[in-house]
Amino acid sequence: MGLNCPIESNHPEMKQPKLLSPHTIIFLVLIVAAIGTWLMPAGKYDTIRYDQDKFIVEGPDKHEELEATQQSLNDLGIHIELEKFENGDIFKPVTIPGTYQRLEKKPQGLVDIFLAPVKGMIETADIIILVLMIGGLIAVYNKSGVLETAIGSLTSKLKGKEAILIVVVMLLMAAGGTTFGMSEETIAFYPVLVPAFLIAGYDLLIPIAVIFVGVHIGFMASTTNPFAVIIASDTAGVSWTAGIVTRLITLGVGLVLSSAYIIRYGSMVKRNPDASLVKKLQGDVKPPFKAEHKEGVKLDFRNALLLTVFLSSFVVMVVGVSKFGWWMEEMSAVFFASAIISAFLMRMKEQVFVKTFIEGAADLIGVSLIIGIARGVTIIMNDGLIIDTILYYSSDLVSGMPPALFIVALMVVFFVLSFFISSSSGLAVLSMPIMGGLGAVIDVPAETIVTSYLFGAGLMFMVSPTGMILPSLAMVNLTYSTWIKFLWPLLTMLAIMGAIMLYADLYLI
Repeated sequence: MGLNCPIESNHPEMKQPKLLSPHTIIFLVLIVAAIGTWLMPAGKYDTIRYDQDKFIVEGPDKHEELEATQQSLNDLGIHIELEKFENGDIFKPVTIPGTYQRLEKKPQGLVDIFLAPVKGMIETADIIILVLMIGGLIAVYNKSGVLETAIGSLTSKLKGKEAILIVVVMLLMAAGGTTFGMSEETIAFYPVLVPAFLIAGYDLLIPIAVIFVGVHIGFMASTTNPFAVIIASDTAGVSWTAGIVTRLITLGVGLVLSSAYIIRYGSMVKRNPDASLVKKLQGDVKPPFKAEHKEGVKLDFRNALLLTVFLSSFVVMVVGVSKFGWWMEEMSAVFFASAIISAFLMRMKEQVFVKTFIEGAADLIGVSLIIGIARGVTIIMNDGLIIDTILYYSSDLVSGMPPALFIVALMVVFFVLSFFISSSSGLAVLSMPIMGGLGAVIDVPAETIVTSYLFGAGLMFMVSPTGMILPSLAMVNLTYSTWIKFLWPLLTMLAIMGAIMLYADLYLI
């Protein structure tokens, strides 16, 4: 049986319906979240955090200090080694099982709805600055034409073998996702890869698919990802190496399945551009970045040097994040420095550089707004005290199920929870003590609980409006409905693969 791809329409001439922009979609999600604070019960779990050789237990009307010992953790039903708190592996407040209590509702009103995006932009200022730095850098490089020349040269060499580009990029993205938890950093790759795939004859769905799906296949099969498998394993009280065989198998199967699906769709578009979902659902979309193929143009020494500086920026970013613990500030500085160095090599006048850089940054203001509004959704739910309520009822839903049903149902629960809690580390420290306790009652190993969390969260992060998908779609001028139309068959297959792998992990591996 062949892989399912989106079905072609027999009526391409039909007028396409007007589609909502990513900005409108995420703002509507924010409004729905606010309505939820009026309809759902408010509640909160107690939490524990480590602070200078003592534990701080906090809850509604509670603030107490405990001695930082293993016994203190055991008494609270938290199966985490004390060392994990002391060395900083657990750096967020951890939920204490069995402490949920109902509270007076804190419904979020009209003022809160309009404040939430502003607060979200303040909280995500580091990510927004990174996006703006990338926009400025790309604008500077577009002045030189070096990217067009390099991409044209690459696609000429791959002529007739463009599928190799899909596989290579998928592997690189998955490697970043599985090892150091690459996520927001993917924003930097769109200006480079979108022109390459367009020149190769694909549509705008292909670059976002290889980047976004690749990274999240890596997340689902996390091996050393500190923000997912390590913190979840630590919180569940098990070594991060437990269950790694299952995850490595998942990585291989997931990459083969996803690559085959994307290559099949890409081949269909190359054969018949009218079969593109982008064209059917959105019409002729203007590419967000230059995608002109220049025949016979070769890189001279200056352009080769510029290209080296440009590519080195990404290498330095990846090494810095994975080896030295860099985050948004350092990554932004790398791209800013790269822009200045490149302008110097291009002998660009100061006024031209400043104007070009600002114009490039301005092109990505829309992306930055989405990031802020998306964080506003989480702020609304936190302030409205409904996130812990969702966690409480979700855990109650799967409690008492037989192991085989429990572990698959738990993947679905983590899938849903990831919509409301878009932080992988935040979801782990909130949910793992509770879900791990439920699993222990029915003899489901903690490592299988962790794998279920990775599968459910990884699948949701591919589509969640509160995650990075809407900013990514804005980067390539695609709508959310176009993405869902393309992805749902693959997402279904990956979910089935996840269920099978969880069952195998429980009984066979």
